Amino acid sequence: MTVAQGKLPDGVTVSPVRAFSDNYIWCLHNNTHVVVVDPGEAQPVLTFCRENSLTLSAILITHHHHDHTGGIEKLISTRPDIPVIGPRGGHIRGVTQSVVQGDTVSLADLKCEFSVIEVPGHTLDHLAFAGQGLVFCGDTLFAAGCGRLFEGSAAQMLHSLNKLQRLPDDTLVYCAHEYTQSNIRFAKAVEPENQELQDYALGVENQRKDDKPTIPSDIKTQKAVNPFLRVNEPNVVAAANSFSNQALNDEVSIFASLRKWKDEF
Repeated sequence: MTVAQGKLPDGVTVSPVRAFSDNYIWCLHNNTHVVVVDPGEAQPVLTFCRENSLTLSAILITHHHHDHTGGIEKLISTRPDIPVIGPRGGHIRGVTQSVVQGDTVSLADLKCEFSVIEVPGHTLDHLAFAGQGLVFCGDTLFAAGCGRLFEGSAAQMLHSLNKLQRLPDDTLVYCAHEYTQSNIRFAKAVEPENQELQDYALGVENQRKDDKPTIPSDIKTQKAVNPFLRVNEPNVVAAANSFSNQALNDEVSIFASLRKWKDEF
């Protein structure tokens, strides 16, 4: 199965490989080579490569959680020369090329380039890779939601989400989990009268009935339906105030209230 493609070179495609219960390992490939993003498991990637006669040429890692890194060791066991590109710090076993904000990742076999964006919040080491009309953002920005704050602060996560929502509106958002329906249920509680959200929810429901991925979405859609990108909208502010039972008057407090609400939802 392939999904929307952004502005990739001719012959380059993005395909989802499912892992665990709800993870997506994104496979960026042409007819001969593949680059994978966040391989939490190795076997689904190896199967995809075998079935499509592809050579693994690079691995991109957004953050250190095991469901995003657990397959690295097996994938490189037979080809230790494969570049594994991810966060700095030396804490992710197998990473051979550490990158930071503003670095460019060139994938020569696919004729693609991606800019590195540091997006701490879910974890402190979290990265996103943006380019070719798409962004691989791991567990930072989800369709209709965002990641939990396991290591970072609300201020860090909001800053990271603001970086992502400044990408062009048509940028396709490739996150790492099929959480969309759960996120929509929360978004509806925050903004029950958001018609764009209602329309989006219907489309997602139809996709899931057919067992299709709801990802990618795009930045324009997320700015219209995702409460975590809408902390300045009066209805979202009012809902956050109601949940916290106080008058919140700054973006970080509003975001923190929404995130706490979602954690308990």
